[in-house]
Formats: sequence, structure tokens, C-alpha cells
Amino acid sequence: MEIHQLEMLRELGALGSVKAVAETLLVTPSAVSQQLAALQRSVDVPLTRKEGRNLVLTEAGQALADAGAAVVSAMADARMAIGAYHGSPVAPVTVSGFHSAGQALFAPLARMLDSPDKPRVLLSDEDVAQQDFPALTARYDLVLAHRMDHSPRWPEERVAVIPLAHEPLDVALSAGHRLAGMETLTAHDVVGEPWVTSHAGYSPADVLSAVAAVSSRELNIVHRINDYSTVAGLVATGSVIGLLPRHTARPVLNPDIVLRPLQGISTRRRIDILARPENLKRTSVMMVCEALEDIMAGLVSP
Repeated sequence: MEIHQLEMLRELGALGSVKAVAETLLVTPSAVSQQLAALQRSVDVPLTRKEGRNLVLTEAGQALADAGAAVVSAMADARMAIGAYHGSPVAPVTVSGFHSAGQALFAPLARMLDSPDKPRVLLSDEDVAQQDFPALTARYDLVLAHRMDHSPRWPEERVAVIPLAHEPLDVALSAGHRLAGMETLTAHDVVGEPWVTSHAGYSPADVLSAVAAVSSRELNIVHRINDYSTVAGLVATGSVIGLLPRHTARPVLNPDIVLRPLQGISTRRRIDILARPENLKRTSVMMVCEALEDIMAGLVSP
């Protein structure tokens, strides 16, 4: 038994003929007859009877038509509710972000949307390897993700992608380091230094693998830490050097640290918003996307 069949039965009770039902619902009389016949096959009591040229409802048919009217009304309410949800500018939006994105974007986002007429954002940090970001879209409306230029693309047949930034990873040095006075650095300049870097599968570790490959030398990796604020603290001591993102690491930088571009190696990562395509049809979700774009634009601008 289908909703449209119940609707036709209801209209038949009100209008008294298949032709009138067809004209009202803008379908052919044959289509009405076929659907009513299919509905009749799904129950074991007669729903209609002939009265002269008219087709009228039996008592059972009227009972089903009345119940069907309630179902049709409930479905209309459900459609209105989902339409209101999709169109609401204040519906909650869940957002996940990797650590450096959270440090740079979450507080400004919360401030920007702190208004009764703005979406309520629910924030979480998810520090996962690059290939695991798309799966997070099953749990969050929006996922802040990053990948290196040479990494596999996001599976755009499964997730929608909104680019946020194309950000270099720079060499982070203490202000008193012997290399701090240089404007740019090469792999050969830094390969022999003691390093703090991320665990394998994350952007800094990928860049350091390229440094080792270009220099044909083994790296001296002292610490493996994913949190950039901890990396910055260790770099500031002067005991190690590291890699920090140029824009999103600003909240953890201090005067004891300088950043220098690394030449001759691809060090840029792409920061993107990933989402299930249907989520981007929601007004509140798109409002959060636009806010994230504005905040990132402010970080990237000099």
C-alpha cells in the first residue's frame, strides 16, 4: 500500500468517479484505475462498489480512506519539517577539524557565529591520517581535512570538496639558530639537523621523507609529535628544528620562533572542507562553510 494509492482512494470517496480523480491529480484515468486495483489487491475486503455510473467507497474503503488521509497529512507535516530543517539558518552543524585547523579556526568561528540568528556549531578535533578524513563525513556535517599536493585526491564520487587554502609547511627554527638569518632554505641546509616531526602518515613526515630523498641522507629525528603547539615549544628551545604550517600555526608561534620557506621540495598542503553532498543543501551548513572561508582568507592574507 502506497501513499499515492491512499490519496487516490481518498479523492475517489470525495469525487465519486475515476475520471474526476484523474482530473484532480493530473494523471490519466487508466493510471488511477491501475493504482486502485493494486491497492485492492493488498487488502482482503472490497474497498469500492458500483452505484450506477459512479464508483463509491464501501465502509471498509471509507475507513481506509480516512486513515489514509491521516497518513497523507502526516507525510505533508514531515515534508514541511524537513524543509524547515534544510532551510533553517540556526539548525546545529557538527564540525570536525585536525589539530592545527582547530587551533586556528575554531575560536574565530565560534565568535563569528555567536548570535541567535546564526547556526549553533558543535566542534570536535579529529587527528587522523590523510586517507581517513573522508570517512569522518559519516559522523560530522563538515570535516576540515588536509592532504599534500602529491597525495591521492579525495574520493569526489563520495564526498563534496570545498577548498579552503593551499598552505606551505615552513621550516621552524629558534630565533637564535644558525640558519635563522637565511631567507630560504634547501634540503641540504637542513638535512643534518635534529628534527621534531609528526608521526608517519601526516604532512610534516611526508615532507621530511622528501628531504631525505633529495639529500640521499638519513634524518636525525629526535621527537615524533603531532601537536603543533608542542612542536613550537620544542623548536623554541633551540634543541631541534621542525616544520610548521605558515598560516594555521600562527596561534602557536612566539617571538622565539622564525619560519623559513623550504625550496626545491613540494611542501604545500591543501586544506579542504569535506562533506556529504546532501549536507551542503542545508542553509545552516552553508553558512558555516562561508564563515570558515572568511576566517581562512583572513589568515592567508598578509
